[in-house]
Amino acid sequence: MKKFFQYIGMICLVGFSFFYTEKTVSVVKELDDIMIQIKEEQNLYQLEPTSAIIDGDTIIPGIYGREIDVDKSYQKMRRLGQYHHNLLVYKKTKPEVSLSDNYDKYIIRGNKNHKMVSLIFIVNNNDDINKVLSILNKKKIKGNFFITSEWFSNNNGLTISLIEQGHNIGNLGSDFDYQSSEYIWMDTIIKKIGKQKKLFCYKTDNKKDLETCSQNKNYTVAPNIVVNNYPLIEVKDKLASGSMIAFQVNSSIERELELIINYIESKDLKIVNLIELLEE
Repeated sequence: MKKFFQYIGMICLVGFSFFYTEKTVSVVKELDDIMIQIKEEQNLYQLEPTSAIIDGDTIIPGIYGREIDVDKSYQKMRRLGQYHHNLLVYKKTKPEVSLSDNYDKYIIRGNKNHKMVSLIFIVNNNDDINKVLSILNKKKIKGNFFITSEWFSNNNGLTISLIEQGHNIGNLGSDFDYQSSEYIWMDTIIKKIGKQKKLFCYKTDNKKDLETCSQNKNYTVAPNIVVNNYPLIEVKDKLASGSMIAFQVNSSIERELELIINYIESKDLKIVNLIELLEE
């Protein structure tokens, strides 16, 4: 029995030693000049998140904030032996209202503070996208191709190649019908085989389509610029930071696409795919 109590006593002593050592290290760290300076200046580098804007059934993405990860910043600077703001480690802070929690809204544009726009190409069953794709590649631009199930069936390899090149694929289901099984079939292949992180639907007149896309964790876009007959003129009239610009693939856009890209870039706007445009 005596040995048992000695054994228990040793365990308690070791446990207390570990606890005391940990508390000592914590106190020493808090008194370290590096830690003190990190805490003194952390508010200087903190950015508050901006919530997404919801208006009825529409949404405009917000912006994630950032704050200093105090412990990771300290560990990094401690190895160097001095404080330096370039070594600060940040972590994102989510907006109170975020796009990621609102799949059941129509996205009408990106956040204007990002100084970006995105080009959407509506690809119908028999459309040839090679000329459009050639122009995008020449200008080193990433676009978004919204495709029908029939086009997808005839161009499986090209679809996966587009994703691998950094373009985004949008799902039009069976000719804008999201209630058909072909929508789910396309969604599965693009996500599982194409490994596209996010998938997009296109706004239709059927409110059930928004619900269907939302249930499958897909965003639904309603571009704020839909080009009809005169692509360059219409873009010039309506272009703004955050714009999503939708084009039909036809001879007009093939003829004017390079001019449109040049015009957008002359306005100091970066052309990106939808995933980047809508990143909070």
